[in-house]
Amino acid sequence: MFEVFFSQVKDKVLISEQEQNLVKTFFSPKKIRKKQYLLQEGDVCKHLAFVEKGLLRSYSVDERGTEHMIHFAWEGWWMADILSFLSAEPSTYFIDAIEESELLLISFQGFEEMLLKVPVMERYFRILFQNNIISKERRLIQSLAYSAEEKYLHLLANNPKLVQKIPQNLIASYLGITPETLSRIKRKIKQ
Repeated sequence: MFEVFFSQVKDKVLISEQEQNLVKTFFSPKKIRKKQYLLQEGDVCKHLAFVEKGLLRSYSVDERGTEHMIHFAWEGWWMADILSFLSAEPSTYFIDAIEESELLLISFQGFEEMLLKVPVMERYFRILFQNNIISKERRLIQSLAYSAEEKYLHLLANNPKLVQKIPQNLIASYLGITPETLSRIKRKIKQ
């Protein structure tokens, strides 16, 4: 169950077998069905989730009931409302499964204890958090400065797996455009 997890960890830091065995003790495996919630708006995010298999999404819902995609996570990615996880404030997001998924969950207490007992994991998470900040900054710039077509072309170039695997209406929401606009863009690109 930890194959994908340790493959990702080893891409960023050196970790011994003894450290790996200790890290495993802090995680709980969880399987969730398609459309099953991992987190609902108003609840506190109690776990970081690593996706060993499957596909998750996080999103908010506005007062009109419109979903706004925040993040997708597939095999090898992390998912959580990090603000809620770190601050214990109620979440403003929903997290659910787009397809059946197998996860590794770690609680806040387990996370803190793991970082103390396995210092190499603190370095791993620092690298992850740095990369996350960079990614969010780039997404913010794109959402403010790019046209709808530029947003889609950037997504297509940088995350082709995402575009192939995720329904068009969710991709449109993630880009902040309507499904109809996305259809027009895709038709234009094919021509």
